[in-house]
Amino acid sequence: MRWLYEKLRVGGVVIDVSRRKMVFCVQRESPRQAEIEALLRQSDQVAARLYPGEFRRSLDAEALDAPHISVLVARRDDLVAVGCCALFDSGDGAAELKRMIVGERFRGLGAGVALLEAAETNARSNGIHLIRMEVGIRNTEGQALYRKAGYGERAPFGSYRPSPISLFFEKIIGIDA
Repeated sequence: MRWLYEKLRVGGVVIDVSRRKMVFCVQRESPRQAEIEALLRQSDQVAARLYPGEFRRSLDAEALDAPHISVLVARRDDLVAVGCCALFDSGDGAAELKRMIVGERFRGLGAGVALLEAAETNARSNGIHLIRMEVGIRNTEGQALYRKAGYGERAPFGSYRPSPISLFFEKIIGIDA
């Protein structure tokens, strides 16, 4: 079976034709949509399942609706929202990737890769050269995705402190000329 992988950029929108020929359109959108709020709740549920009783930082649509935050949404070819992530611009050339979630029905189809590539493209176009993130130690799918995309482990950053349930990653992404 020949795999098809093609990425097109049209007016800031990344269209990703994945290995299984499912098309994802990723673009910046408002977090104040029922579909996005449902994905954020699913993210909270996954975190609660992986880290019961542990401290978790929940972020809702209201908190994500800020000028320094880009919420990116992956939609399937029929316009169903399949995943999202948020990129927090720290204003110093770095950003933090948070709240990346792909709906359970759509995992393994390339939506996570499309979201991550769109986050990097968005960051570069805004002058960001470094993306950092905190990832839970039990989120092995996320860790695998980030490592495969070239993210390496680092020490805690910003207000984060060492934690037995957290890993920290970063990637220098450069700036588009």
